[in-house]
Amino acid sequence: MTDAIGSVRPRRVLVTGAGGFLGGVLARRLQAEGHQVVTIQRGDYPELANAGIECHRGSITDLSVLSRAMEGCETVFHVAAKAGVWGSWLDYFRTNVQGTQAVIDTCKQAHVRQLVFTSSPSVIFDGKDQVGVDESYPYPASYMAHYPATKADAERRVLNANHESLQTIALRPHLIWGPGDPHLIPRVLDRGQKGKLRRIGNREYLVDAVYVDNAADAHLLAMNALDRGIGGGQAYFVTNQEPWELWKLLNAILACRGIAPVTKKIPAVLAKSMGALFETTYRLLGKTSEPPMTRFVASQLSTSHWYSPVKIQRDLGFFPRISMDEGLQMLAKSLTSPS
Repeated sequence: MTDAIGSVRPRRVLVTGAGGFLGGVLARRLQAEGHQVVTIQRGDYPELANAGIECHRGSITDLSVLSRAMEGCETVFHVAAKAGVWGSWLDYFRTNVQGTQAVIDTCKQAHVRQLVFTSSPSVIFDGKDQVGVDESYPYPASYMAHYPATKADAERRVLNANHESLQTIALRPHLIWGPGDPHLIPRVLDRGQKGKLRRIGNREYLVDAVYVDNAADAHLLAMNALDRGIGGGQAYFVTNQEPWELWKLLNAILACRGIAPVTKKIPAVLAKSMGALFETTYRLLGKTSEPPMTRFVASQLSTSHWYSPVKIQRDLGFFPRISMDEGLQMLAKSLTSPS
């Protein structure tokens, strides 16, 4: 896979959301591969500029900022998004839908050839077990959270925009993790340290996750595939291709910090009911902080969701370089190393 990625012709590329976890890793990886990297993000990130990356500060809904950043770019990696499980619909819609539409429109105006969109498997999550499903699995009729609903809208727009003049592709990385992760890892460690984690349900649930460097590899391979006329208008699941039992994974993450494994359980029905109650209460009180539980989180923690790797292996040649065990070793080292 390294040879395939390295064979991509160097070009000027834009990464939106390079101040984030995946975006930052991807920007540095592209630069290491010899590409001229441009980024756009809301804040200032001196470490990117000091690395020789051209940085633009602003919102992806700002067409003038997008136009300046895209000037001369051949490929755009649209990674920026509003993630999470709680917040106002308008905030999610503005960033994930209107922002993505602005990126599409500006790509066309700037004569960008390729748009690689970072989507999510949650766009097809319907609250049921998803066992080895492939990319033909349909979007659900409704969603339990604003994030998957708006990401699904954005994904449709990207794929529908595919044309010979602008090739588009959507990648669906699941549970991105690794050293430097500001989302999943700190959340698990904090709640585990405080004894606030509970197993939900009595079954063993298999889930996919993806180490961040592998997710970045998939993005480069997507660009390579589009160069060869493959993958345009298509979506692909991006995983480590080795589903783990959910609590084996979460307890392995806790062990990286020396935190005891979680053994206490609550019924799935109770967790979902609590999620619905918290959501209602928080809305009535106008609280903007995230509730302790939501229906979406309860459903994610009480179902299996892992995906067939056949399509991404066949079309993009994606086979993860770093295994789950290797990733956990690197995570443990990063958590115990002096800051």
